[in-house]
Amino acid sequence: MLLEIDSKKVFSSDVGKTFDKNKESIILLHGSGQSHVVWSLTDQYLSDEGYNVFALDFPGHGNSDGESLKSIEEMADWVEKFILKKGINKVTILAHSQGCLVALEYANKFPKKLKKIIFVAGSHKIPVNKKLLNLAESGDMESLNLMMKWGYGYSKQFIGGNPLQKILNSAREVREVLAIDLKACNNYTNGINVAKKIKCPTLLILGELDKMIKLETGKEFSNLITNSKIHIIKNCGHMIILENAFEMREKVAEFLKI
Repeated sequence: MLLEIDSKKVFSSDVGKTFDKNKESIILLHGSGQSHVVWSLTDQYLSDEGYNVFALDFPGHGNSDGESLKSIEEMADWVEKFILKKGINKVTILAHSQGCLVALEYANKFPKKLKKIIFVAGSHKIPVNKKLLNLAESGDMESLNLMMKWGYGYSKQFIGGNPLQKILNSAREVREVLAIDLKACNNYTNGINVAKKIKCPTLLILGELDKMIKLETGKEFSNLITNSKIHIIKNCGHMIILENAFEMREKVAEFLKI
């Protein structure tokens, strides 16, 4: 599905379904350097469960035009523009990694619009390894291998292969998409204050072997949120949405029905 925001074409996967105002709506937010395709094992499943599902491509990512947004705050504002454009009154956000910071900031700016939040491999802070950031800023494709080295857990592989290698195909894209995303994560410092203010039902899904968002950090994040639950996926790393999408999406569906 294509629509226009700020005079730029924006893509969202809606799994070919027409928007139904009588159904609850879920927005899916991808992580750094990624696109809607990382939700390919989840969006259809949730749609079949009876929800309007929109897996967004942030500007400059996937099939969306424009330059990458330079801050988490800008991304949260952009998500609200999409929600207004679609005429959604109340929304659930399902987010992964960097998308969790965007969901956090959305909760800060538009708390009355949120029904529920699901954070997958997320935290109130995502400091980026300096070596990774330097590689990305120089357009070095090795940054993709480094991210995936830290991205998986016990399985050592993803369903469908390394997603970043399929999405980012050039040094220019690494510089202009991944590096900007990573800097946005690094620069976001409002997470603790925002997490303490969240009132809507919240689920955190964490990977037992996540090297990017350590289990202790995820638990610390959960403790900041008054109305939160945790589910830990065994033998799983950071890329839960691909590494163990089946367990993740079942837990999401259970939470949505509560």
